[in-house]
Amino acid sequence: MNLVNITKFVRKHERLKSIILFTAINPVRIRPRCWVRFFRFMYISRGRKSVICHSARKDLVPFNRFSIGERSIIEDFATLNNMVGGIEIGKRTRVGIGNVIIGPVKIGDNVIFAQNVVISGLDHNYIDVNLPILDQGVSTAEVIIEDEVWIGANSVVTKGTKIGKHSVIAAGSLVNKDVPPFCLVGGNPARIIKKYSFESGRWERVLL
Repeated sequence: MNLVNITKFVRKHERLKSIILFTAINPVRIRPRCWVRFFRFMYISRGRKSVICHSARKDLVPFNRFSIGERSIIEDFATLNNMVGGIEIGKRTRVGIGNVIIGPVKIGDNVIFAQNVVISGLDHNYIDVNLPILDQGVSTAEVIIEDEVWIGANSVVTKGTKIGKHSVIAAGSLVNKDVPPFCLVGGNPARIIKKYSFESGRWERVLL
């Protein structure tokens, strides 16, 4: 039985899943226990000449996918967390200093993240005002970032968002809805500022 089949079996049995989660994850620090991190080399998929800097925080568990393509790099002090959903990073992608990536997230090839970017496929539930938000669990939806995207420093991309190919996210933006391909967006919340015109061969400003 391979790891995929074991994971499917465990997910069908709540009691067994609870025991394994307690054994594998520190409930106070909410990160994998030391013994799990020791075996990390066995369950993460790394492409040729990919780099994950030593100072990056790697909260990676074996029951969700983590992969990084060839010649991609995770810079210093970044955080990777696949505990509620998988993370896939394509080829020649640069995850900048201090970035936070919380799955489920799928990132394409030749993507650039500047410093302190947050990409999160997770959100906390808050509907019941009689319960602390901490006790209401989380909801997830995959973030998809297509090829050749550039995301500026201090930007945030929220769950369920898709950023199209070769789009640019201006620094300090909050992206909470889909961005079409070949667009420049910025602001809080982010809006389209320019689109690339294949007819004129230029980036053209979008009139409000």
